[in-house]
Amino acid sequence: MSKVLVLNASYEPLNITSWRRAVVLIIKGKAETVEHNGLVIYTNFPLPTVIRLRHYVRIPYKEIPLTRRNLLYRDNHTCQYCGYAGDGLTLDHIVPRSRGGKEVWENMVSACVRCNVKKGNRTPKEARMPLRITPRKPHSSLYFEIARHTRGDAHKEWRKYVIGLTG
Repeated sequence: MSKVLVLNASYEPLNITSWRRAVVLIIKGKAETVEHNGLVIYTNFPLPTVIRLRHYVRIPYKEIPLTRRNLLYRDNHTCQYCGYAGDGLTLDHIVPRSRGGKEVWENMVSACVRCNVKKGNRTPKEARMPLRITPRKPHSSLYFEIARHTRGDAHKEWRKYVIGLTG
């Protein structure tokens, strides 16, 4: 079967769980079905794809590390200047480090070698190379896992519960 997105009582994404665990939470009255895919487990019991906990669960904020892997994943392994998707991508500082640019999510994007060399020590505006998407820091540590599960047509109903998820 498939996975189920678990939302906090405030509709914030908390976790991804198995459909069996989700059904147990619903039967115990700890969660309610928010979305389902039309499949039925029992008569009048649809298979949930999104559930919401009935009581708020406090979770500590977890910082997402800025790593090459996470940055490429955020940018969908695509050059943010020309759209090239393939091997050999580099990381580019929007405001170059030599001009005070910091190593933060909002100042770094994936770029193909050609675009990175073409842009050089300039800003995208100076190089006349607009970015396809404004870079931003992912909002939660669950962001990447949800993004992976919502590629293509899979789990389309999850997208509306995740801030900053395109697709």
